[in-house]
Amino acid sequence: MATLNFGEAALQTSVEFLKGIGAFKALLLQKELGIFNFNDLLHYFPYRYLDTTQVQSINSLQPDQEWVQLKGIIMNFQEHGTGFKKRLTATLYDPGGQMELVWFQGISYVLKNIQPNTAYTVFGKLSFFNGFPTITHPELEKVQVGAQEKTDTMLPSYSVTEKLRVKGITNRNFAKLTQALFSKINAADVYETLPQAVLQQYGLMGRFEALQQIHFPANADRLSRARHRLKWEELFIAQLKISQSNLRNKAQAGFSFPTIGNVFNDFYEKFLPFPLTNAQKRVIKDIRTDTLKGRQMNRLVQGDVGSGKTIVALLSMLMALDNGFQSCMMAPTEILAQQHFEGISKLLENMPVKVVLLTGSVKAKQRKPILQGLADGTVHIVVGTHALLEDNVVFKNLGLAVIDEQHRFGVGQRAKLWQKNSLPPHILVMTATPIPRTLAMTIYGDLEVSVIDELPPGRKPIVTMHRFDHYRPKVMDFIRHEIENGRQIYIVYPLIDESEKMEYESLMANYEQVKTHFPDPRYNVAMVHGRQDPGEKERNMQRFIKGEAHILVATTVIEVGVNVPNASVMLIESAERFGLSQLHQLRGRVGRGSEKSYCILLTSTELSKESRQRMSIMTQTSDGFVIAEEDLKMRGPGDMYGTRQSGALDFKIADIVQDADIVVATKEAAEQLLSHDPQLSLPDNRLLYLALHQTQKGQPMPWSKIS
Repeated sequence: MATLNFGEAALQTSVEFLKGIGAFKALLLQKELGIFNFNDLLHYFPYRYLDTTQVQSINSLQPDQEWVQLKGIIMNFQEHGTGFKKRLTATLYDPGGQMELVWFQGISYVLKNIQPNTAYTVFGKLSFFNGFPTITHPELEKVQVGAQEKTDTMLPSYSVTEKLRVKGITNRNFAKLTQALFSKINAADVYETLPQAVLQQYGLMGRFEALQQIHFPANADRLSRARHRLKWEELFIAQLKISQSNLRNKAQAGFSFPTIGNVFNDFYEKFLPFPLTNAQKRVIKDIRTDTLKGRQMNRLVQGDVGSGKTIVALLSMLMALDNGFQSCMMAPTEILAQQHFEGISKLLENMPVKVVLLTGSVKAKQRKPILQGLADGTVHIVVGTHALLEDNVVFKNLGLAVIDEQHRFGVGQRAKLWQKNSLPPHILVMTATPIPRTLAMTIYGDLEVSVIDELPPGRKPIVTMHRFDHYRPKVMDFIRHEIENGRQIYIVYPLIDESEKMEYESLMANYEQVKTHFPDPRYNVAMVHGRQDPGEKERNMQRFIKGEAHILVATTVIEVGVNVPNASVMLIESAERFGLSQLHQLRGRVGRGSEKSYCILLTSTELSKESRQRMSIMTQTSDGFVIAEEDLKMRGPGDMYGTRQSGALDFKIADIVQDADIVVATKEAAEQLLSHDPQLSLPDNRLLYLALHQTQKGQPMPWSKIS
């Protein structure tokens, strides 16, 4: 576990020297929880607090309760079974009734240390078996007869492993270790990381007091203030890191695009396929302003599916060309790169602009002239995949890099593009995944953000319906009717891992099932999936794009980028297995033409509460930002947009959904502080600089999760 130490010498003491631990238990704590020293223990926070005044009677317990605390006499210890099936039971009696206690592990420890016919306080997770209340692996604390009542009303509960419990380190005993720790350290051993001015301005508790109260809160209010302080610090340091990156970006020298010339103007006046929306014009103006400054542009363009991001990117690339620069557009999949290439090529077919496609499947023979054209400047725009990052891809004068769906590329991959010219090219990031405000402030806080919040005129809303499996015959009849009216259909299956044989066989069986619903030879069914040969995949995709296939059976390889205006129905099989954002992306594949379009969510009748909620949200709104907010609430930030992989949201206490107000406050505070001290070099900010420096080494803040 990483730690913030800043020379806090006392906190570097091994936990071995804490009363009640010793060498053996110290080794266990290292292996099981990553706790090596006092500092690690100090930052291993409780995940729950037990109000000692709340003791229930057994006869008052209800099935909808989860964690309960009782007090009574434990009797009737009995061992059952042998080997792996061995278990220990006992009965807890109180004046109101009795209940069973069960252990499957640590049986010898329980028999040795728990005294029969003795009063204990019992805490644990309640379950009912045949109507009889039970607690498995309860936490027990002997009632001290005649002892003075404890004044603490909130006892901390720590997450410990079974191995630790067996060796006597239960979460109650863990609290005693932490108490012993606080008897060894004081405020002088725990440095304050936040400047005094920040503490006063935002009314924050001091660091040492917050650490005391997070472990042993005097009351609920003190606990709330301690949590707030530690969440605030974590988010503040993250926002400082982002804001410093933003300042570096703004200071980074870049190419200037002073000219709006013949290429841009000719295309805009003669070949633009439709009038730009006001939102598109606003974003192009943002880009124009950025590229005039002589600083590197780093701009994120958010736009819902079908909002017209590609035309904005194309106009930006023509702006670069008018100023003597080349552009590249990098997409996460070959299908999406091919789609962009074909769309851009068609738009520019009457323009003197050379556009090429470079992906991993381009053969060496075709690759050679492409690389030559990039190197000598005769190629103006290249569309491709990560193949653009290869060392042998050399540009004469790369001035603009457009990255579609940035979250699908690793940080190291993206950074390679920056090195393709003497100065880094301007960066335009596009995403069709609407990003909630708090998430954008933490993941993309180092980018300027533009939003295309307006759909092109003529786009009709997509009708979204949820149907259960037994409606399948009617759904197929509806699809047949749409095909007879000249429309095309997507049928998408949730192939989670396309390398898995069973999943692949399941997809093939579904493909055959679709064909049985449409036996008439007039109906052509094509299929694309991740395990297909790229050539076959492309042929099948082209059959659908050209209208030769009426139905495309697919996995989520068609989630982004595929543009077939004649497709009017998106049928999503087993829709309960998809997340909200993915469902929204798939829905965006239809509704691209002038005809009314439909998205049908087909599910089993056995749905979880969360699945029903997702289906309800999808049928009630088509607003991508509303859906993104709901998705964030349901799934959490770490599962979205590849942030788990990037480490951008490696927060231990803070939750950007629940703590949105702190996200906003810390961003403002970080920007205010850096405006006066951008390098954090002033004496008051020295410890803050050290905290930030340690996290930038890849060492996360040392806080355990807390609920």
